[in-house]
Amino acid sequence: MLQILVDEDECIGCGKCYEICPKAAKIWEVNRVARILDLRYCHVCTLCAMECPTQCIKIIRPGQEA
Repeated sequence: MLQILVDEDECIGCGKCYEICPKAAKIWEVNRVARILDLRYCHVCTLCAMECPTQCIKIIRPGQEA
């Protein structure tokens, strides 16, 4: 199963992941930190991880280790 992990200690809550995500309203919630709501809508485009200024988003595909 696809996982997106957000290191909450590193996340600054800037919202860049939300801004760049094509399905942001269904996937992301950003307050003090970014949190995943529902990955069923994720296309695994990895834009969120690429846009993150603190590199706190890690995308783990099936068969990969965390």
